[in-house]
Amino acid sequence: MKSPFVVDTDWLFVRLDDPTVSIVDASWYLPTMGRNGRAEFDAMHIPGAVYFDIDAFSEPEAALPHTLASPEHFAREAGKLGISHTDTIVVYDGSGLFSAARAWWNFRIMGAAKVVILDGGLPEWIEHRLPVEAGTAPIYPKLFVPNFDAKAVIGFEEMGQTIEDGAAKVADARPAGRFSGVEPEPRAGMRSGHMPGAKNLPATTLSENGKLLNISDLRAKIDAAGINRDEEVITTCGSGVTAAIISLALESTGHSNHRLYDGSWSEWGGRDDTPIVTDQA
Repeated sequence: MKSPFVVDTDWLFVRLDDPTVSIVDASWYLPTMGRNGRAEFDAMHIPGAVYFDIDAFSEPEAALPHTLASPEHFAREAGKLGISHTDTIVVYDGSGLFSAARAWWNFRIMGAAKVVILDGGLPEWIEHRLPVEAGTAPIYPKLFVPNFDAKAVIGFEEMGQTIEDGAAKVADARPAGRFSGVEPEPRAGMRSGHMPGAKNLPATTLSENGKLLNISDLRAKIDAAGINRDEEVITTCGSGVTAAIISLALESTGHSNHRLYDGSWSEWGGRDDTPIVTDQA
């Protein structure tokens, strides 16, 4: 059985002209990936899609990358893109499943009730030889009324206390090499390793060919990582993007007791006063 939060290309294709459906290209890439989400959107995207600029939807002047914006700022940006909180919002990205989950999570915690991800993203759409377009079409603004779920996010101070107390299980979406400290972080000068007590659940293991695994396989991956689905889970990654893939997997399996550490490793690993564990320790 597939997650209730993903739709396939057939589902979206027959709804391309539905005015209550907003299609969002949330493509974003790590600096080491050598790709530009905005440029790729301008060259080719699903008809009617608008571009979700992860930086535009982040808190202006924040010291950390992709810091969650205020509800007011988020609502302004969404409204300018012609997205209403009452729309059915379909998010995709150019990798299949990478940054789309962050946009999915972001819209949901800001109060949008109907948010789904296109399974397989743009590569799957192209594989089925479905129509694409280039450039930017006129956008007609809508009203997005935010209803922020503050309980879905955890900040640095509370994160530190959680680590000290062991009050929740921390699930880290980064690749195993970065988690263990064997491989460097993609951001220069940042320490590798992980938070004490954290479990590694690489985001890439939760999908296959850009498609989210079915529910039974997601449960198996979560269990194998040592994450008890009956306890609170804090999701984290490099900068809060792929942590949302774990959030998506948890929610898909019926586990709603989870929060996302927005600062993630950019904050924890970027400081010199936080405890870090490596395989060499």
